[in-house]
Amino acid sequence: MKLGSKADIFQLEGQTWKCTTELVSDVVVEVGEMSFHLHKHDYQKGYDFEGIFNSSVWTDPVFTNKMKMFPLLNRSGLLKKMISECHGEDGKACVLQLHDIPGGAKAFELIAKFCYDVKLEMNALNVVSLHCAAEYLCMTEDYVGGNLILQTENFLNEVFNSWKDSIKALESCESVLSYAEDLHVVSRCINTLASKACADPNLFGWSVVGRTSMKSPGGSALWNGIVAEETPRSTGADWWYEDASFLSLPLFKRLILAMEAKGMKPENIAGALMFYARRFLPCLSRNSSFRDGTTRITPGASVSAPSESDQRVFLEEIVGLLPMKKGVTSTKFLLGMLRTSMILHASPSSRENLEKRIGAQLDEAALEDLLIPNLGYSVETLYDIDCVQRILDHFMLTDQSILATSPGIVDEGQVMTSSPSLTPMTMVAKLIDGYLAEVAPDVNLKLPKFQSLAVVIPDYARPLDDGIYRAIDVYLKSHPWLSESEREQLCRLMNCQKLSLEACTHAAQNERLPLRVVVQVLFFEQLRLRTSIAGWFFVSDNMENSHAPNGNTMLPKSNHGTIQTEITQDQKENDHRVGVEDIRLRVSELEKECLSMKQEIEKLGKPKNGWNIFSKKFGFGVKSQPTLHANESL
Repeated sequence: MKLGSKADIFQLEGQTWKCTTELVSDVVVEVGEMSFHLHKHDYQKGYDFEGIFNSSVWTDPVFTNKMKMFPLLNRSGLLKKMISECHGEDGKACVLQLHDIPGGAKAFELIAKFCYDVKLEMNALNVVSLHCAAEYLCMTEDYVGGNLILQTENFLNEVFNSWKDSIKALESCESVLSYAEDLHVVSRCINTLASKACADPNLFGWSVVGRTSMKSPGGSALWNGIVAEETPRSTGADWWYEDASFLSLPLFKRLILAMEAKGMKPENIAGALMFYARRFLPCLSRNSSFRDGTTRITPGASVSAPSESDQRVFLEEIVGLLPMKKGVTSTKFLLGMLRTSMILHASPSSRENLEKRIGAQLDEAALEDLLIPNLGYSVETLYDIDCVQRILDHFMLTDQSILATSPGIVDEGQVMTSSPSLTPMTMVAKLIDGYLAEVAPDVNLKLPKFQSLAVVIPDYARPLDDGIYRAIDVYLKSHPWLSESEREQLCRLMNCQKLSLEACTHAAQNERLPLRVVVQVLFFEQLRLRTSIAGWFFVSDNMENSHAPNGNTMLPKSNHGTIQTEITQDQKENDHRVGVEDIRLRVSELEKECLSMKQEIEKLGKPKNGWNIFSKKFGFGVKSQPTLHANESL
């Protein structure tokens, strides 16, 4: 029989691999559903190998000698033992079962070809299973030199020189994990990958081509399938994120821990975890759900979404791996993880962990991410306000600890000028005011819950109270059934002295506010305007004094310069007069509003002496101007 090449010796017929020689098979090896008809070859049969392999391709003396020396027995200690113990009937082939061999039928197919001296094509994807299978079959140097264990070991060392091939080898460990663990292949892959990720690949010229490019433009493939880059490309700190994201969670976790142990920056660890989480948690996107079935990873590629229970385990593991350093993990991602943990009903410890992390950097949060739907079993409100309350409490604890360690702070006034945490506190105050305005339309939101969230923010954190006023106004509009006392209690959350002119104008005409609050707003606005007028008059007097002849210490250089100076001064005086007139007009309007309110109060039967006292406090009909503290109630 004439054969074209050594590779043609094996042919597949259905579920059976046959060695196509003129020798009758005397060994059948069953691996799973596949059967391999091979030869143990007994000299007593008296086969003429020289007559069988008469082709020039098969006249290699090394090959024919190995065939004469039992192709299976002289390579594998396990097969040798199993064949010697096999007691088959005369004339029938010996049947061996190797269902537990690592790598299954694919690995044994390559090993069988190796035993028949067919050239073996190893690559990063099959070398691990081949190495484990060779160890399983005891293919050591004790039986023949250059046996499979030695060859796979040498090839693994070449694989470890390349990042891309190392990551492929680690992925292939999944199918033979227990054997790869025992042979320390997994730990070697992880250690070499961690070392390469912690170092700068541009310094060593490692191959770090991503999966989107199977071959670099300037690269070439060696005979053993390992790609070598001729010109290393520039890479950023995230160059390894995508490759690592294809690993299973247990292997990815071990890789991350190894990188941490080798000094990887927390920012890079957090970046890899965020990339990995977005790949397997479709709920992180507001527009997707675990019920969608698939999640998009990159354009043109998609993966099946894991089950809800798998996602829950996955999320809890990722939360445990996140670096503790503040700010390295984005607040948006943490809030997305918290929302997802509620959807997946993750463990309370994971949710608490996320809430504390978010609280520590709440000043970086966006309002839209803070609007977490209420997914509890007893849904009272549309949004989970209790969760935001806990997050805010964590932030206040963190902020107080900063204040406690800040030197030279003894009172609130110094806090406003000296505290390094003032800016974060102010940002959080603005965030919470906006959040209250968003949740206020919910008719199921009780007043105590609204108050408990708003009162956490200290007064000094709000330069202006326009935000909390807007939230109060929305709440009053959505809850018209509140009593007068409840409305007054709600309005105590804001400081009328810290409302802007625009907010004061709105509040003075707001029928939803209690009358007492409107009076306070008008009083403080008038007080502010009177103070402004006094300031204008003070500035005007100074300007007049500066224009006096004795006050001019510098002489004009020319008539033209004198004319220009006089024109500029006239313009300033005109602008000053217009500004004073506007303020006087506003004061007049306020006095008319107060008079109208006085008449309304008299119609309601209010005691007149009470209004007289109020009129005296307002300064109507008197020259002296009283002072009023911000927290004095009228």
